[in-house]
Amino acid sequence: QVQLDESGGGLVQAGGSLRLSCAASGRTFGTYSMGWFRQAPGKEREFVAATSWSGASTAYADSVKGRFTISRDSAKNTVYLLMNSLKPEDTAVYYCATRQWLSGQSMREPTLYDYWGQGTQVTVSS
Repeated sequence: QVQLDESGGGLVQAGGSLRLSCAASGRTFGTYSMGWFRQAPGKEREFVAATSWSGASTAYADSVKGRFTISRDSAKNTVYLLMNSLKPEDTAVYYCATRQWLSGQSMREPTLYDYWGQGTQVTVSS
């Protein structure tokens, strides 16, 4: 069993920045790929960013590329999502998720992830 605990959400003005954290516990973190997803009211959950289990590859949704950066600290069993130049359309509940050994395009598919955090709200005001 893996537990994920997100933090760092909040209210920010457009153009501002936030850093989300996702702390993992329960298993060997080094073999788990980590993804960030978000869900806005009335919309489906969508892929935001992911990092492979090795950290060798990352992936981003086109809507956040160049503004968001995903990183992982294996010593702390934590993955981060640094969000810069935030826009009102980034407003959503952000979730981290994990599964072993994911890589490549499969990291973008939410149905492939085994474990999910409870989510953290990000609200960007215009």
